[in-house]
Amino acid sequence: MTSHTTTCACPARRASANGCRSSNRLRLAFLPRNLAALVGFAIAAAFPPLTSPLAAEPADVAIPMDEHEIRTAGIVTSPVSPERGETELSLPGTVAIPPSQLRVVAAPANGLLEAVLVATDENVVAGQPIARLRSPDLVEAQRQYLAALSDEALSADRLRRTRFLWENRVTPERELRVVETESANAKSRLDERAQILGLMEMSEADIDTLRNSRRILSSVTVHAPISGTVVRREASPGQRVEAAAPVVSIAELDPLWINIQVPASRLPAITVGQAVVIPAYGVQGRVVRIGRTVDASTQSAVAVAEIGSANGAIRAGLAVLATIRISQNGAPQWSVPATSVVRHRDRSWIFVKGPRGFLARPVQVISENARSASVRGALAATDEVADRGVITLLSELAAADKE
Repeated sequence: MTSHTTTCACPARRASANGCRSSNRLRLAFLPRNLAALVGFAIAAAFPPLTSPLAAEPADVAIPMDEHEIRTAGIVTSPVSPERGETELSLPGTVAIPPSQLRVVAAPANGLLEAVLVATDENVVAGQPIARLRSPDLVEAQRQYLAALSDEALSADRLRRTRFLWENRVTPERELRVVETESANAKSRLDERAQILGLMEMSEADIDTLRNSRRILSSVTVHAPISGTVVRREASPGQRVEAAAPVVSIAELDPLWINIQVPASRLPAITVGQAVVIPAYGVQGRVVRIGRTVDASTQSAVAVAEIGSANGAIRAGLAVLATIRISQNGAPQWSVPATSVVRHRDRSWIFVKGPRGFLARPVQVISENARSASVRGALAATDEVADRGVITLLSELAAADKE
């Protein structure tokens, strides 16, 4: 004898309650209005809407313990104390040159670098000669300029004669327009060749001398584009270089940047504009940029601070300890023992003493040292937190997650 079992018409009933709930909504369309409403309330109660546990912030986790268990586990508590004013967060950093203050002087053409006229760490001023280059490309560019100069003169003379003939009704207007176009093109080619000579570091005075004397030069002097300090010599005398190859790097060394390595857990407390102090040099600056990416190997991001050079005492490449001064900005901040803060589920937690044990509470760590930590969280001045025996409480917190 075969037994018949009533099953849900929705095929996904055995795998998902949501699928069956969708099928039930379709059936409600054929029920009377009042009955459909009653059945709808029943289904809503039986199948509450699903929510992602990752979308909500971690809440307090109760860890029930009596006094005997607390003493047996060796758990000792300490009171929290409110903090006022600024908190200092000390982090390592490296001094760097701001990219906008660094200029790379490149070879204007292919050729032989005859001389480099400046040394590393030498101060230069804008327009100062820094290198001399001998180049066959420069010779060819001057020849083409002189050829364009001759063509422009011939086209200008032809235009004058053609305009005279047109004014005397000897030549048609169409020929005049053709000659005008050729003259304009010749002038454009001459301007182009002059611009090329300018890109090859020939000054306007040199170009005027070339126009008047028609004497071609085989070498050119490269000048400093800005005032600053030579931070690198990229090429040596006697070396053959390609066009646009770097020769010298010049930088303005005041102000400077400090690339501060900030752990990912401390990033929420860092904002643009916060004061930064270098205690070893007595220099103060401010945060101007916070990195949007985290290094996978160090789990830290770079916060950039702008500071003065302290009359040259702070140099590019120097490793320093930077102190960021973090204001409370109206958020309550507390000082707790450093041993009371633990890491769990990629967050910081403390264990607050309650009437029936402890409450594991998530907090944001602002700064910490060997003795204490500054945290932000839902605390009161009368709260006490566990600072000894926290390993037992951490294991209880992990066990509560598994349940």
